[in-house]
Amino acid sequence: MTSLKLHWQILIAMAIGIVIGGLFQYSGTDLSESNTYAFITALGTIFVRLLKMIIVPLIFTSIITGVSGIGDGAKLGRLGVKTLLYYITTSLFAIVIGLTLTNLIQPGIGVNLPTADSFDASKLNTPGSPAEILIRMIPLNPISAAAKGDMLGLIFFAIFLGAAITQLKGEHKSQLTSFFDSLFQAIMRMTEIIIKLAPIGVLGLITKTVATSGFEMFAAVGIYMLTIATGLSIHILVVLPLIFFLLTRVNPIIHFKAMASAMATAFSTSSSSATLPVTMRCVRENAGVSNETSSFVLPMGATVNMDGTALYECAGVIFISQVLGVDLTMTQQFTIVITALLASIGAAGIPSAGLVMIFIVTQAVGFDDADVAIIIGTMLAVDRPLDMFRTMVNITSDSIGAAVIAHSEGEKLYNS
Repeated sequence: MTSLKLHWQILIAMAIGIVIGGLFQYSGTDLSESNTYAFITALGTIFVRLLKMIIVPLIFTSIITGVSGIGDGAKLGRLGVKTLLYYITTSLFAIVIGLTLTNLIQPGIGVNLPTADSFDASKLNTPGSPAEILIRMIPLNPISAAAKGDMLGLIFFAIFLGAAITQLKGEHKSQLTSFFDSLFQAIMRMTEIIIKLAPIGVLGLITKTVATSGFEMFAAVGIYMLTIATGLSIHILVVLPLIFFLLTRVNPIIHFKAMASAMATAFSTSSSSATLPVTMRCVRENAGVSNETSSFVLPMGATVNMDGTALYECAGVIFISQVLGVDLTMTQQFTIVITALLASIGAAGIPSAGLVMIFIVTQAVGFDDADVAIIIGTMLAVDRPLDMFRTMVNITSDSIGAAVIAHSEGEKLYNS
């Protein structure tokens, strides 16, 4: 199996995990007492912990080396503008797709949901406004931000430090540049070792997902799931490839082949942040994007570019309104569009973060948490496959953004 390419190894591991998880699900085994189940699922937990362990040092060193390597302040500003413009544009496309499909299909009409197992909204901490997100970008303590996984704060500090290094002269600049570049290479080597364990980790993750997921709820909200899946499919198979082709004149299939390992990892881990090491490796080695571009664009993308999450949040709130029998006005739907965009920027790159952040959007429209808690509790019960799909959409958008921006900077891609 080691002779196969990584994405084939991951896909085979996913298939084996589905079979093993199904056996646990239907055999009536008490999962809490099964040592075999505990061992297999521990493999997935260990893999995710290894990926998360490397996220902070990878983001920190990659951004510093990327920004300090750019050197030119004008080029840095140009890359920043292009990156933000791309991310905002693709997120808005995704939101409009979600809004349109949910209004056309109306998956919430006639849905009868249970009145128990509600979702506790009181335990959530949600950013309240765009200004609050901007303020949160500046960390009071960069070390604390790194320890807490505050990616927006960490990215801001790393960009600031990298830009400051470019302003130094002589040996101070060369010593710092050399130090961070060497550290980045060491972190990338660690990342490569962890990535080789991906098939084993995916086996554990998929086994746990299949073994613990109930299938009763899927029939009740089947049209809702189909609506979200259709929207995500349109975005990843039509919108993103079209943007990619128009801006690079390269066959999108070439890019998808280059990103196969990252897409498979994103689907199995449901975490944009955890997939970042694999995404960076694929973009640099398979797509040919330079280190300075990928190190700047991708860490930002894993934090602020959540196309799949934005589409999901917008469609999810419309679905909730339909279940409650509330007819939203165009003004309220416009509020959803803007709030979903901001919520997707603030969402963490972790499993089911989009479902957590959906409370921001429901509050912006004026829904009471008590009214939507039961519905969101049901959405959570069937969220895992949707979360896996939208994470794959998120990292695909990130990687296409890196390739598009690299092409606009005159870089030669895909060994051309």
